[in-house]
Amino acid sequence: MKPERRPIVIEHVRPAVDDGRHPAKRVVGDVLTVSADIFKEGHDLLAARIRYRTHDESAWREVPLRPVDNDGWAGSFRLDANTRYVYTVEAWTDTFGSWVEEMRRRIAGGQADLASELLEGAEMVRRAQAAGGPDAPALGRALDRLAAAPSRDGRLDVLLDGDLRDVMARAEPRPDLTRHDRLLEVAVDRPEAAFAAWYEMFPRSQGRVPGRHGTFDDCIERLPDIRRMGFDVVYLPPIHPIGLTARKGPDNALTAGPGDPGSPWAIGSPEGGHTAVHPELGTLEDFRRLVKAAQGLGLEIALDFAIQCSPDHPWVREHPEWFYPRPDGTIKYAENPPKKYQDIYPINFASPAWVSLWEALLGVVRFWIDQGVRTFRVDNPHTKPLDFWAWLIRQVQERDPDVIFLSEAFTRPNVMRALAKAGFTQSYTYFTWRNFKEELTEYLEELTRSEMAEYFRGNFFVNTPDILPEVLQRGGPPAFRMRATLAATLASVWGVYSGFELGEAAALPGSEEYRGSEKYEIRVRDWDAPGNLKDHIARLNTIRRENRALHSMGGLRFYGASSPHVLFYGKMTPGRDNVILAAVNLDPFATHEATLEIPLEEIGVAADETYELHELLSDQRRLVRGARHTVTLDPRVASAHVYRLGRWRRRERDFDYYA
Repeated sequence: MKPERRPIVIEHVRPAVDDGRHPAKRVVGDVLTVSADIFKEGHDLLAARIRYRTHDESAWREVPLRPVDNDGWAGSFRLDANTRYVYTVEAWTDTFGSWVEEMRRRIAGGQADLASELLEGAEMVRRAQAAGGPDAPALGRALDRLAAAPSRDGRLDVLLDGDLRDVMARAEPRPDLTRHDRLLEVAVDRPEAAFAAWYEMFPRSQGRVPGRHGTFDDCIERLPDIRRMGFDVVYLPPIHPIGLTARKGPDNALTAGPGDPGSPWAIGSPEGGHTAVHPELGTLEDFRRLVKAAQGLGLEIALDFAIQCSPDHPWVREHPEWFYPRPDGTIKYAENPPKKYQDIYPINFASPAWVSLWEALLGVVRFWIDQGVRTFRVDNPHTKPLDFWAWLIRQVQERDPDVIFLSEAFTRPNVMRALAKAGFTQSYTYFTWRNFKEELTEYLEELTRSEMAEYFRGNFFVNTPDILPEVLQRGGPPAFRMRATLAATLASVWGVYSGFELGEAAALPGSEEYRGSEKYEIRVRDWDAPGNLKDHIARLNTIRRENRALHSMGGLRFYGASSPHVLFYGKMTPGRDNVILAAVNLDPFATHEATLEIPLEEIGVAADETYELHELLSDQRRLVRGARHTVTLDPRVASAHVYRLGRWRRRERDFDYYA
């Protein structure tokens, strides 16, 4: 076998998810920093660059890589478009630069006879000039100056000139140019993919009259209240016609009464399937008005994409090959033992007719995109093939790159990670069940400090229609405030299911299921009921919007707190011009005191410098010195303190504040 020669080694290029098999994730406006280890034998100097372009461009753009330590190199470029970029790394020997450095060492060492070396340098310039290109005239002028130089020192001045070195770095031949063996990819989403607050609500429960089915018009009336709480996304469970066959009653009862609405996830009836709306909600035109009304308030509507059907769905009649037949001729219904879902037929992705199935599902997503929807929460994606999601998401985003997909997969860690790698923009997380200091710290460090940070964007929902965590069942309003504060400040994307702001905590015994679950019945609520948490939620979302440090998860760090019940953490912008610190009492039942270790060196504050801690939830300010700060957190009054750190500069007799 003929040997292969790769004169320069390029390895450990980052970011590269699974060695480049999957794209990294960023948002528009981010600066992508690329690093690599680059080296070769000997002592020659190297040069390197990043080559990049968007997936639909043909011309490459270039930025230099610079040495950072040992054989490590790094460079960066700005991601200006909501699209996918590809990039790679190239390196070559900086022959003329190596010659210049060698000449400087010779001169510094007192070597007098440099005639041969001067000829060598001049020949390099001649070869580069003969190769042509835009720098050829400048090289020609350098050769003219070299020929006219009357002495050795004059020729050295020409050849060692810094401007000539810069020109030669661009123009000299690169016979050993080596390219990294992979094209890497980064998916660049719109900013809302990485920073948003979600509110989930059932449209049929937005009415004000008990016993009356809510409508899209009722949803429009609720939007201002949701916006006042500071939410950005209003997520609706399925809005499609609901089947009658095997319809479930309250609390998942097997028999429904004549007025029971059934589960919205039992999709499809004679009125239509995944591209129709439930008649009692209104019409498709009414839905489009809802989308426009939301947009007018700075909100967007997210839809549930649930790939399943009721027995009455038109697909059951038109495409029986897409389902699971039983030996007796019936179709298999969904089960998650011991739970049974007789009102739902799962889709058979192993069907021989899988191509037409995939195309039909892509058609569903594109139909709702055409109605103005740009965000989809996907129900149970872990029960469908990964290659289907990779195909569907890429197909959608190649035409509509601003579309966001949220993966609702509370499943095994490897599967959750694989779905994110397949293309899901955001993912539900285990935050819902992480309650104690050590487990929160460990989990958040995994999300933010491991390779997961390159591709996995966690959406921290504090509750869902399926999950009423035990801490909320038992902890009362202090637990609700505490969990909302954690989610809103730890994560850049967080969400609540409606009823959270009212402190709803009634569960079926021994479970995380809501009693009187809205999945099976219509609820009418007093959204302004005494004791509601709307002001606290609104304040959290205002703090998030006003502080850029909270717009990403990348800067999250955990700091020392003397109490095992107090979690202390912070985020700061790269320039340290916005620093947020949060101390949260994780115990909703008792007051705890803790001494906090303020990371002064990391923030850039001197040990004897006066700085301000502005507590943002209560709008209280305090001037302090030193790294230690003691807090007492009574969950009945304030389960958390969220500080913005301000630095003070003395000017004559006055303090000058700057954030």
